[in-house]
Parts: sequence; structure tokens; C-alpha cells
Amino acid sequence: MALAPAAVEAVEAVGGYAGGVYLRSRTKGLLRLAVLAGLPVHLFRPWWRMHVNRPFPVAESFRSGRSVHLADAEEAMRRFPQLMAGLPFPFGSLYVPVSDGRDRFGVLVVLRTATPGQSVDAADRQRIQNAAARLGTALARLDAAGTPVAWDHEPAPVQLPAGATPPVRVGHLEWRVDTGAVTADPELCRILGGDPDDFPGTVAGLEALLAPEDVYGLWALVRQVTATTDPDRPAARRMWLRGRDGRPHLFELARRSGPRPGPGPEPHPAHLTGLLVDPGTGPIVAAAADRLATGVLSLDRLGRITYVSRRAETLLGLARPTLVGRVLWDVLPWAGRPAYEDHFRAALLSSDPVHFLAHRTANSWLSVSLHPGHDGLTLTLSAVDEPAYTPRSVSAPGGGGLGSPADRAAVLYRPVALAIALTEAVTARQVSEVVTEELLPAFGGRQLAIYLLTERHLHLAWETGFPQGFLDRFDGVGLDARLPGVECLTSGRPIFFESMQRLAAAYPGIPLDAHVGARAFLPLIASGRPVGSCILGFDQPRGFSPEERTVLTALAGLIAQALQRAQRYDSEAALARGLQDALLPHRLPRLRHADTVGRYLPGTQGMDVGGDWYDVVETSRGLALVIGDVQGHGVAAAATMGQLRSAVRAFALAGHDPQEVMSGTNRLLIDLDPGQFASCCYGVLDPATGLVQAVRAGHLPPLLRQPDGTTEVLDLPGGVVLGVDADAAYPVTELRLPKGGVLALFTDGLVEQPGTDIDIGIERLRGVFAAAGDASLAAIADRLVDEATGATDRPDDIALLLAARWAGGRPDGGAYGPDGSDGSDGSDGSDGSDGSDGTDGSDGSDGTDGPDGARP
Repeated sequence: MALAPAAVEAVEAVGGYAGGVYLRSRTKGLLRLAVLAGLPVHLFRPWWRMHVNRPFPVAESFRSGRSVHLADAEEAMRRFPQLMAGLPFPFGSLYVPVSDGRDRFGVLVVLRTATPGQSVDAADRQRIQNAAARLGTALARLDAAGTPVAWDHEPAPVQLPAGATPPVRVGHLEWRVDTGAVTADPELCRILGGDPDDFPGTVAGLEALLAPEDVYGLWALVRQVTATTDPDRPAARRMWLRGRDGRPHLFELARRSGPRPGPGPEPHPAHLTGLLVDPGTGPIVAAAADRLATGVLSLDRLGRITYVSRRAETLLGLARPTLVGRVLWDVLPWAGRPAYEDHFRAALLSSDPVHFLAHRTANSWLSVSLHPGHDGLTLTLSAVDEPAYTPRSVSAPGGGGLGSPADRAAVLYRPVALAIALTEAVTARQVSEVVTEELLPAFGGRQLAIYLLTERHLHLAWETGFPQGFLDRFDGVGLDARLPGVECLTSGRPIFFESMQRLAAAYPGIPLDAHVGARAFLPLIASGRPVGSCILGFDQPRGFSPEERTVLTALAGLIAQALQRAQRYDSEAALARGLQDALLPHRLPRLRHADTVGRYLPGTQGMDVGGDWYDVVETSRGLALVIGDVQGHGVAAAATMGQLRSAVRAFALAGHDPQEVMSGTNRLLIDLDPGQFASCCYGVLDPATGLVQAVRAGHLPPLLRQPDGTTEVLDLPGGVVLGVDADAAYPVTELRLPKGGVLALFTDGLVEQPGTDIDIGIERLRGVFAAAGDASLAAIADRLVDEATGATDRPDDIALLLAARWAGGRPDGGAYGPDGSDGSDGSDGSDGSDGSDGTDGSDGSDGTDGPDGARP
């Protein structure tokens, strides 16, 4: 398995104490934790799943394809507050995407001690990058061999190797008590500080290697071993012997069982074997802990109990054999309460001790201290009286209440993350996803439904976990219906049912699904205005403590506000999309010797639509080709774009040359003073000769593809962006578009990627353009767009305009491509540039019916 070694390698390479690998799953946009090394899997269940659109470093690294390095908690809080809302501990972390070429598999993660005020050094960055690269290569080989790289299971726990310590040494001896002959191997002599070549092979020689007081103890041990009365069972006893350096070594002496050498069936009672163990500087058994009044437990970093002192046995009421080797939270269920789990997370993620009071039984409290180390945790336990702050009415374990302040804080913990996430959700769908990912895990829920109020009727907007079709019968119910989801909204009060039997008793005849758990109905009210209702479902009956009811009610208000913002956003976005669709050309001119194709796709972030546009205008000077980009997104940008498009068309149709068109449009934008600026590239093509007169205003240079496939970036001198300087000059450049050649004008959304120089994006586009071969113009446009839409997120929209001259003309005066197509595939823009197939995003701009929002 490639994942576990990669995680261990990365942790050791950068001096970490834990790490793991997230992999993509079969659910689009969802990463799953595949392996977790050095931490208990159980404690980190809330982080098993990670959506790529969430504001967490794992998602950011996968989404952007760039590494994320967080030196300490301060930097993490500044960049990823939602991460620290759930894990507010002082630790550093590194996240590196696992890729092979353009194929991105997941993210490699390492946690380590925080280094406040120091950035992650270049050597560590390179080491973890190398580990991620090797893992990406290994996963690519698996994928090529037919094993899909996708993870849909629980994470696999991985134990890290122990920290570097001197090796454990073991020596052996054979002792014939009747003759006094001792055969010792060289390792035993070296452990006791002697020279193997000088060992005489006698008891006296062995005694000379020991402390004087240990010699008498050794003979007492020999007597105990040889005095056994059962010859069929080998006797063995142990003691600690000190060598010449004074360090103790564990010595085990046993009577050797078996037939006497030579004739006779009787075992030889005087033949002994000895085993001497030098543990180095690492302890084998902390025997001294048994003499303490404080109980001591030791855990490895996966939560398994490795040692229990006698006092700890008494305090916990369980014997060592019951505890050792078991996972702490399995054998001590009270230790798995949310507040206590958080203390364990704190100790495992930071290097500082953690102290807290634990409520073990109804009348038993323990003072617990957690002492973290590289290889695990040491717990000290002592009995204490019941603290004065604990209300008896809510302190009993399992009673639905929360005793200590830490307990109450734990209930608020995940809701804090939910509140932060809701401020970042933009659309109603994003709000619903956040509630599903944060609210349900925080309270152990399994089902969620959100209804929104429209014209006094509740309509189902989101559901998860319910049987398919079950909620359809409640879709569109009026506010006069006697249903808990309606009455919680009309009354403004949440309704809680500890079991489905209580729900059925309160609402006789209400349809119920097959679940037998509890239900919570929350009113969604924002600023006194009803927005809808939210239903939480639980698989098992459960109570709702006063704290939980308060938190859920408060969170319902936050959800309502987020949904209200989302509804306003959806309305504005719909207006902007409609405005953009109305302003972009729905059909491009059809000429005998020239062909044009346009494409537009909105971004996947922000307001979705921006100010990118393209246009083709037949003028007295030739065919005008226009592409531009207005700063910003939303209705304002779309409106400014419409004004600029109209201005360019007006100047072009009036017969102005390219320089005059650009200068006039610039002055118009300054006079309008919309507070925005725009870039633009404008050219006039003579279809008969191929002469192009081009001008550029702060826009990216176009690409020219020759008939033989050679493609170049055109170095067009240009002026500043439009809307800045009324006296700006825009020089004109002449070039020639040969027959069979293709000219590409585009906006930065097609080539720009976060963290990457835009010149790299242009060069990548040039390579794809050059490799397009003899495809039709529409196919070339689709291929160029597909290259850009491979990324999960596009912060900017995309506009593309292609123009070509063909070697011959069509008898019917239409345009056709080099593959002989007649333009019915959209090569003339008739069904590619007007969005009828979704290529401009008019029916797929939100990405709901297509993988990239471009085409279903």
C-alpha cells in the first residue's frame, strides 16, 4: 500500500508527529481521509470528509494545486479561521497536493510542533514536496494499471515508528550448575561491560561482571529456579542486574526442559538458560509508577493503552489485562465524551500538558493530566471530590446535560465552525451544503431538510438522508397546514421530539418514514421575517438538553440570515446572467471567406458573471473583431460591458479606424464615470486579403496559428486600459491572417490560474492551440475552453473569439471549416456563441448540469 509509507516518510522528513493522506472519492468534489498516521482515527472523525470548496487548507491545496504551509496557530487563524475554530491548538501543518501531471489525486498532510514567528524553511518544503511527488507517481501507476484512485472508506490508522533511541540488546547464556560451566555469547559480555575474548566460561567469570550485591541475588535466583518440583514445566524467574556502568538490565533465568544429553529420559535439573535484556535508555515497564499514589496510564499515538499502574487499576475499576492493548475510548466509554475528546486532541496536537476534571460515574470524579510526547501520551489520574460548579441536575453521565465548562464549550465547538462557514456561503445551495457538513456532525444527526417560504407556501429546497420521494408530499404546503415544520415557523418556536412515537402522538396521522429516531423542527427567521424551516433527523431516540436547544435555536437564526442573503444573491445573479445573455451576440456574421466562433463561460466563484464580452461587426473597413474585459463582476460590470459593446459597435459602423474606435471608447467610459475600467483588443480583418489592423488597450495579446500549425503570441504594442487616461494613445499594428490560419482573441480567465504566472498560462494555451490539427473552428474553440475549465474553481469568467480564413469559399455564401463542416455544429456561432447548448453558461452557468458549467 503506497499511502501509509508516504505518510510516514513525509512525517519523518519534516520532523512531524502526525500526518495523513486525503484522496478524492467517487463523490464529485469530496475528499476523504484515507490514512491517518500518529493520531487516533476516532478523535478526528469530523475531519474524515472534506469538500473541495470549503475554506480549509486541505481543500485549498487540492483546489489550487499549490502547497499550503502554516507555521503556527496565528498564521492558521489568519488564513483559515474555520480550521482553528475546530482545532484551536498551537500546531504547525503542511499540505501538499498529490498529482501526476494534470491528474490530481489528493493531498499529503503533516502536523508538527508550531514554530511561532518562523516560516516553514525551504528544505522542509522541498522534502515534503518530494514525498508527495513520489506518492503521485505511485498512484498514477496504479491508475494506469486499472486500479481507480478513489477512496470511499473510513481512514486506515497508521502507527508511526518510535523516536530514535539506542537499540535494545539481548544476550544469552547456558549454565551447568553442577559443573559451574557458563557459556555466554559475546553480546551478554558486552552488555555487562566485559570483553568477550576474556570471558573464562566460569561462574566466577560471570560474577566478576556484576555488582557485588547482585551476585548474592543471582544465586538466590538460581536456587528458586532449580528447586521447582514439577520437571515438566520450565521454571523462570527475573531480576534486575547492574553491569559495570551501573545501568540496570533485566535478567531472566529458566530451567532448561528436555531430555538429558545421552541415555536416560529424565530432564537435567541443573541445566539453566539465561536471557539478559539491555533496554537502552527507553523503559520497558515503568515499575516505579506502581509505588505512586497517582495512577499512571500510557497510550501510543493511536490511543492504545500500553501500560497501566496498579493505582490506575484501582481508580478505573478495571484490571490490567482488560485495559492493556485496547483503545482507550473503547474500554473507557466516559473518556469519549465530546469535551474530553477535545482535551485529548489538544494534547496530541500540541506539546503542552493538558489538565481537566473527568466525570467517570455518578459519584466519581477524576483529575486527569495528559503529558504528550513523540511516541504517545502519559496520563496521570487522581481521585477528587465533586467540583462546586457542577449542577447535580445535569451532571450525571448520559443524563443529557453537561457538567463542566469544558463540556458546555464542546457543544458550542462545531457550531462556531458552522457560523464561520455560513458567512462564506453565497448561494442557497452552498448554505445547505454547509449546514449538512457542519450541523449534522456536530449533533449526531443523519437527516436534514430545508424548506423555503414563497407566497405563503413552504417549498423543499434541500434534503439529505430521507427516503427517496418521502418529502415530496410536504412540498408546497401552505401555512395553514397542521405540520410541525409549518407550526414551528408560524409560532416562531422550535419543536423537539425525543422519539418518533412522540411525534406521532402530537400529530396523529402524519406520514412517518422508517426511522425510529428523534426530530428537531427549527424556524428559520431572519430580522423578524420568516424564511422557512429546517428539519433535523436522528437515527436513535435522544433527549435535547437545554444547552443544545439554545444552540440549535441560535444556529437556526444564522442559517435563516445566510439563506436570506443567498436569495438576494440568487436574484441579483439571475438579473446579471439575463443582462449578460441579452448583451452578448446571439449570432455572428456568416461570410464566404472568413469564419468566426465565440465562447463565453461565467466563473464559478463570486457573482458568477462578469464583464467579459466579444463581438463581430461587419463594417465598411472589413470585419471588426472585438474582445474585452470590464473590471469586476455582477450587474454593474455587465451593465458597463453593455455600454462599451454598444460604443465599440457605433464607432466601428461609423467607419472609424481602429485607433479612433479605441480612443473614442476610452473617452466615453471616462465620461460615464462608472468607477470601473476595462481592457480591450480590437482588430479589423479584410477577408479577401487577410490584412488585419489591430489595436490593444491593456489586454492580453492574441494568438495566431499558421496553416502548418505553427502558433505564435502576437507582440502588439498597446496603450493603457480604457477608463483611466483620456489622452491615452493606442498604436495600430498591421499583420496578415493567411488562408487556413486562425486568430484567437481571449480574456485572462482562459489562461490565468492562482499562484501561476500568466505567461505560463498563455504558453499552455498556445500549445493546445498548435496541437488542434484540422479540427473545425467550433471544435478548436471547445478544446481551448476545455483546457481552462479543467480546474475545479474559476475565479474569473472566460471569453474567446476565433477568426479564420479558409482556402476556398462556400458557393452558398456561408462559412465552413477545414473539416468540411457547414457550420451546423456552431462554427458560425449560431448555436455555440448564443448559449443554446450551454457553452456560454446561460443554461449551465451554475455548473449544475455539467462538470464545468460549459456544456451539459
